[in-house]
Amino acid sequence: MRILVGYASWQGSTAEVARRVATTLEHAGATVELAPVGEVGDLTGYDAVVLGSAVHNQSWMPEAADFVHRHTAVLSQRPVWLFSVGMSDGLPRPLRRMARTAQDQRIAAALREDVHPRGHRVFSGVCRPEQLPRWVGVAFRAVGGHFGDYRDWPAIEAWAGQIAQELDARSVPGSA
Repeated sequence: MRILVGYASWQGSTAEVARRVATTLEHAGATVELAPVGEVGDLTGYDAVVLGSAVHNQSWMPEAADFVHRHTAVLSQRPVWLFSVGMSDGLPRPLRRMARTAQDQRIAAALREDVHPRGHRVFSGVCRPEQLPRWVGVAFRAVGGHFGDYRDWPAIEAWAGQIAQELDARSVPGSA
């Protein structure tokens, strides 16, 4: 099973999440290629695709969304999983669920019709004050946001493990 784990990262957090997904899939026995979406050409050699992007303004980065739209024909014929990396866990507890739901609905809905993903997960990443324009950092703190590293590595690995199990089940004759 040959799997592409492609990503669009802004400050490196999404790239690290993608790397962990790729490593988990490799440990499950898959052959995995990890690459920024801007470096990926032809998709015909892949049996499955996992795509992720950093989230800004409730949207995927342009290069990730463009990648999906450019490769819709091939992606619609492969098992595809999507993940988004934002900062919902840095928000006050009452806003977290709302932020995750909004991200999932807006991002996945924009891509679901073209790609028909098997799943979409929203993970939190890393947000440091020096990564943002000053006014954004002030606004983030004003709503009760906290900077930090909110990546939940066990949840990321568990999700990648579920993908590996689903792909393994599909490769058993008569199972899919």
